[in-house]
Amino acid sequence: MQSAPIGVLDSGMGGLSVLHALKRAMPHERFLYYGDNANAPYGPRPPEEIRALTSRTAQKLIDRGVKALVIACNTATSAAIHLLRQAHPDLPIIGIEPAVKPAALDVGSSSVIVMATPLTIREDKYQKLAAAFCHEANVISLPCPGLAEMVEGGLFDGPVLDGYLQDLFLPFRYCSVDYI
Repeated sequence: MQSAPIGVLDSGMGGLSVLHALKRAMPHERFLYYGDNANAPYGPRPPEEIRALTSRTAQKLIDRGVKALVIACNTATSAAIHLLRQAHPDLPIIGIEPAVKPAALDVGSSSVIVMATPLTIREDKYQKLAAAFCHEANVISLPCPGLAEMVEGGLFDGPVLDGYLQDLFLPFRYCSVDYI
């Protein structure tokens, strides 16, 4: 198992940034990446479908003999990590989540806006995370319907994205926000 790769899965291409960080942190490890571009993004899908897609993708990596699994998708982590850990108790399974903790614990931090898919924000996993740090900072959950679709579609700048973000942040224009 020592020489087996670490599996990294995402609903699309966003997990490549996680893969890059993993490769820098563990240069002697081998990695096997699976981006489910055929079904990207997972965000607007029902939780049951996200769980099924994530389980199917995880199983493909497990069948290839990975020694650990990294879920490089907030939505997939929120919806499916508990089921994957139950199904594979001997496999280390690591998920990602919005960076609420470091933002809230930063000295002087008073307001943190968490941008995520509506499903990620609705899931119990995220709700517990936000509640755990609400005494450290004002944690504002901001669902971003459609943003994942834009990013996975290659829309990284321009008037459509600018307009979307301006509308999204309009309610916070007079607020002091430390982290987004």
